[in-house]
Amino acid sequence: MWIAAAAAGLFAGAGLIIAIGAQNAFVLRQGLQQRHVGKVVLACAGADIVLILAGIGGMGALVLRWPLLLQVLRFGGAAFLLWYGLQAGLRAWRGGSALAAAEAQGGSGREILLTCLAFTLLNPHVYLDTVVLLGSLSTRYPGDLRWAFAAGACVASVAWFCTLGYGARLLQPVFRRSSAWRVLDAGVAIFMFCLATLLLLRPL
Repeated sequence: MWIAAAAAGLFAGAGLIIAIGAQNAFVLRQGLQQRHVGKVVLACAGADIVLILAGIGGMGALVLRWPLLLQVLRFGGAAFLLWYGLQAGLRAWRGGSALAAAEAQGGSGREILLTCLAFTLLNPHVYLDTVVLLGSLSTRYPGDLRWAFAAGACVASVAWFCTLGYGARLLQPVFRRSSAWRVLDAGVAIFMFCLATLLLLRPL
């Protein structure tokens, strides 16, 4: 039963975490640059673990009782995504000298960490997915089995962000070309603008 509960948490967590695209795009970019990857991975996985455990512990019901908080996160998150999308669009427009220029534009460790946390904590869907949905799914498992479910979901988060952050280096030969960075940044800009629009137009 413990293994079954943990496996269920692993697959449920993987399905939800991989779908959070804006955060993933940021982790991928940092992984390609190989700048502060450990901090980014630790921040993303650590935040997920805290939220997952909060959901398993019963915080999901409290989140649903605070619709105003979710609306604040909705509009704040949309504004942040628009700002980041604009920055990516400008990078795509201006271009650069491949990977070396991208590394030079990376920013300080503190700036990168704050940006990473903004991607994580200003996305209201993160709370709905990790706290509410995973918390609700865990109620199918009695007693301590729900913590096995939580452990599986936490492992999924750590494995995903480690793979995305550290595995991105395999794509570095492609991103030695400035055109590849321009395509990536253009795609990120469009993606961020689409996510921001969805947040503004679709109620939570």
